Amino acid sequence: MAIETEDIKWLPTNREPRALVFLCHGYGMECSITMNSTARRLVKAGFAVYGMDYEGHGKSDGLSAYISNFDRLVDDVSTHYTAICEREENKWKMRFMLGESMGGAVVLLLGRKNPDFWDGAILVAPMCKIAEEMKPSPFVISILTKLISIIPKWKIIPSQDIIEISYKEPEIRKQVRENPLCSKGRPRLKTAYELLRISNDLEKRLQEVSLPFLVLHGDDDKVTDKAVSQELYKVALSADKTLKLYPGMWHGLLTGETPENIEIVFADVISWLEKRSDYGNDRFESELKQRNDRLNFKK
Repeated sequence: MAIETEDIKWLPTNREPRALVFLCHGYGMECSITMNSTARRLVKAGFAVYGMDYEGHGKSDGLSAYISNFDRLVDDVSTHYTAICEREENKWKMRFMLGESMGGAVVLLLGRKNPDFWDGAILVAPMCKIAEEMKPSPFVISILTKLISIIPKWKIIPSQDIIEISYKEPEIRKQVRENPLCSKGRPRLKTAYELLRISNDLEKRLQEVSLPFLVLHGDDDKVTDKAVSQELYKVALSADKTLKLYPGMWHGLLTGETPENIEIVFADVISWLEKRSDYGNDRFESELKQRNDRLNFKK
């Protein structure tokens, strides 16, 4: 059953939004605090930004950081964001998604689910494959897989401290650890299984990706595998695709880097969005004019 969720939104004042951007946060994270700075930068550039917390994340109901079925999580996001897009004030606006880490996987699955609905995606260190150093050994995985039906909610997955290796800046690591809406500690057994299942599926089907995308990855990312972002760029069906690799940068490109590095990343993000939203809005205006002309002719 889909979760009930309130709008998390950031809207430009005194102007019509250039386009809509929908945020998909990472595992254990949430939108209202950890993605607030990202949203504010996008609003400053003229975009309307919407977010939501997945079930078991942030302010949403459910057991903390428990994902019983990743496909259901994607369905929840699709239902909520589609409803926002279909509001009267949003019907004739471009629709972009921005997903970070696990949120990148959510974005790719939303694109697979309804490729003609979305105008493009920004994939920030997307979870198309979990880095090998983050995974338990195959022997441990085989044992844990047998326990899923017995103890799915137990936090027994051996893993590195994701916060420690995601965010380069110590102050940002401190802020994430102190954020009561973020999950800390080991992943739950079923959650880890779902993350591994989905990342394996995405890795095998990269060539099916067809929507326009910008994929960003830090060269020193130890959480998700940059090689798979490179492979996505190489094999995806998308006619409009861009890859940006950042030397020396870690996993948390949007918030965890030095201020200078964050400026570099957002310059690329906003430039990509501006070019595509301006072109798309011209197209929408032309289509809307043609529709109105037809209606007036019939009168």
